[in-house]
Amino acid sequence: MFRPLALSIGLRYTRAKRRNHFISFISSISIAGIALGVAALITVLSVMNGFEQELRSRILGMTAHATISGYREPLADWEQAAHLAGKHPEVIGVAPYVQNEVMLTKGSKVSGAVVKGIRPDLEPAVSTVGEHMNTGSLDELEPGTYNIVLGSELAANLGAHVGDQITMVTPQANFSPAGVLPRLRRFRVTGIFEIGMYEYDRGVALVNLQDAAKLFKMGEGVTGVRLKLADMFQAPRISRELAQQLGGNLRVEDWTRQHANFFRAVQTEKRVMFIILTLIVAVAAFNIVSTLVMVVTDKRADIAILRTLGATPGTILRIFMIQGALIGLFGTVLGIVSGVALALNVETIVPAIEKTFGVQFMPADIYYISDLPSKLNWPDVWHIGGVAFLLSFVATLYPAWRASRTQPAEALRYE
Repeated sequence: MFRPLALSIGLRYTRAKRRNHFISFISSISIAGIALGVAALITVLSVMNGFEQELRSRILGMTAHATISGYREPLADWEQAAHLAGKHPEVIGVAPYVQNEVMLTKGSKVSGAVVKGIRPDLEPAVSTVGEHMNTGSLDELEPGTYNIVLGSELAANLGAHVGDQITMVTPQANFSPAGVLPRLRRFRVTGIFEIGMYEYDRGVALVNLQDAAKLFKMGEGVTGVRLKLADMFQAPRISRELAQQLGGNLRVEDWTRQHANFFRAVQTEKRVMFIILTLIVAVAAFNIVSTLVMVVTDKRADIAILRTLGATPGTILRIFMIQGALIGLFGTVLGIVSGVALALNVETIVPAIEKTFGVQFMPADIYYISDLPSKLNWPDVWHIGGVAFLLSFVATLYPAWRASRTQPAEALRYE
């Protein structure tokens, strides 16, 4: 089969056994370094993608994809707003809520909290809190019973268990001849949930919607309506469409605005980590420079003979560029295969390492996510592979250029 001269010689130089075994050693180190850097980059980004997905699912397990609320006042006609929102083809769940900040007390223990009034029959349509109940059930939040469900950390802070009575102190006050008195109400703990996010487990309590509306003097109004969407990543667009449909007297917000700083910080961390690990790949890739410089020195006589036989400087340039590019290609492919295999098996490999050496990388009493989640994103893999190969190719330019500048007479003088 016909092959161009530069490609044929470049492939032969890559396969040939070298008189100088140190050159082969440096080539192997270059391939291993690129492979290790690529594998590390794929694995780390996959783990960070897994963390982001896990945190997003936990956050959105408690909050909504989008909310409809009034401007600085309760949403009086929430049924109409919920009905209109539910007609949107991409809205798959609707539920009203009442929310306010209160103080909870039990004996001498006091803690601030955010109380959410919910409809137990509608809540599963917009959140997964019912699936994370340690004890009890949301169905016990019946109107008029003044039952309450606490987050696990909040319950532990108050020393409250199922069946205990706690007192809720609201921001509103009662005016009487004796003066201004705080509004108090006794609630019975009927359940404890654990989402796995400290913010919610430590600071959120759930009560029935009617009980909350009565307690906060909201009448028939609610704080807003929570929505669940078929595709949460389309939340900004759907929110704009709903805002136009509902009119200007209602506010529609989506989760990307409510948690914008958090997810922006996660994206920034991913970019910084990509840059740092890419520098590791770059260091490994530029080992190719030393490899090719030594190869060019070793092959000076061959280069001179090729030049005397009619090979142009461009042909010599391409020969060594092909050789360096093949080293980078081997390292990149090996790194992609290793990285993908590692990323797909992180959740199995890490527990095995922990069991073997008796260590725990993420203790459950410190981190809510005690396992390393991983989500392999194929566009990331191809992007990493492309960057690694490009760096390897760039590293070949200077040695290949120096080889093309070799003068035949000078190279053969001492041969």
